[in-house]
Amino acid sequence: MPLLPILATNPQEIYALDIRQIVALCGNGRLTDGSECSAELRDFLRRAPSEQLFQYIETCLDEGFDKSGQVLQDLVNELGRRLDFEVRNGNYAGRQNSIGFDGIWSSQGARSLVVEVKTTDAYRINLDTIASYRSRLIDSGQLSTASSVLIIVGRQDTGDLEAQVRGSRHAWDIRLISVDSLVKLVKIKESAEAGTVERIRELLAPFEYTRVDKIIELAFTAINEIGEAIQSEEAPLLQEIGGDSEISPALKSTQERTPSEIIEALRYKIISAISAREGMPLIKKSRALYWSTDSERKLRLACTISKHYVKSDDYWYAYHPAWDTFLGEADNGYYVLGCVDRETAYALPRTWIKNRLDELHISKSKDEPYWHIVLVRSGEELALRGYRSGRDYPISEFAVKLNSAATPALLVP
Repeated sequence: MPLLPILATNPQEIYALDIRQIVALCGNGRLTDGSECSAELRDFLRRAPSEQLFQYIETCLDEGFDKSGQVLQDLVNELGRRLDFEVRNGNYAGRQNSIGFDGIWSSQGARSLVVEVKTTDAYRINLDTIASYRSRLIDSGQLSTASSVLIIVGRQDTGDLEAQVRGSRHAWDIRLISVDSLVKLVKIKESAEAGTVERIRELLAPFEYTRVDKIIELAFTAINEIGEAIQSEEAPLLQEIGGDSEISPALKSTQERTPSEIIEALRYKIISAISAREGMPLIKKSRALYWSTDSERKLRLACTISKHYVKSDDYWYAYHPAWDTFLGEADNGYYVLGCVDRETAYALPRTWIKNRLDELHISKSKDEPYWHIVLVRSGEELALRGYRSGRDYPISEFAVKLNSAATPALLVP
């Protein structure tokens, strides 16, 4: 029974399986280097929501099974992709005349990482061998000298391995992280805005630990970005009313915020519906940004949610310049608007919204201004209001009907 065709037509049937059953459905079920099983498993992992990857990792670590080490290696490499690294998967087993790395993670403007995945640190690791992988990759032109080794260990208790690294001559070329902490970094990255990922990459490369500014900066930035993302999600109007806004204070609403769980559940339904419509799986890049799993990321979405503001009888959103840039780099980019009280979302093509930005109000209270997007009622339908031109633009042609049954709780962050 081929895995990917079932995933395309009935993803919930596949996501209800555990990782052992997933592997059994890939190819001939025999996970070896260069096999059809390996290729299909890696293709599946690229398409799976991050929450599914986290569950599969727990199974590999808590319920060790045949080939669980190889599966964990593929899962860890996929976490690297979720951190926006370009990832080259290594072999499962060493071969004569080959370099035995588990993965190479690269990113423009950042150090490349030679990744070594270990389920446990119960056994001593030959650091000279791991360091030689990096040296051989450099000598063969596959890696630059601006690189280091990252050992990723399945268990949290890595005390012996830490001491081994500290006491070796490779201490400034090797860093160590648990899989659990790597998962947490992916969760931070996907809950914040795109700028956090550069700071995360810095933490994975060797740096001087006497001064902990980088760690504090990541924590501070992530907390601020997550908080700002939640605020901008539903309340561009509430934030901007006042002396720095072009919008009349009479429109201010005092409604309570919608719980984040409701917003995320609705966002998942919207992403699922558009993924089905476009016939392309989508994964999360950051809190509101999603992209397709192909290497060119041809399909991209910026998805934001608003409730109905009672006093103004409208829906209010923000459109950020960084989102416009992100969407503009795709063949098909959509600015997607969700309404908390509607079973319909609106996927506005980036070119369509771009052509109307001059008619919109602009926020002036932040370092990076953004556009106010206002949807007003036009009979039973909604329209984008161009305040500067006095025109309303119907958006019913961009409507995406949502399936109320498409939100399994296990996939909601």
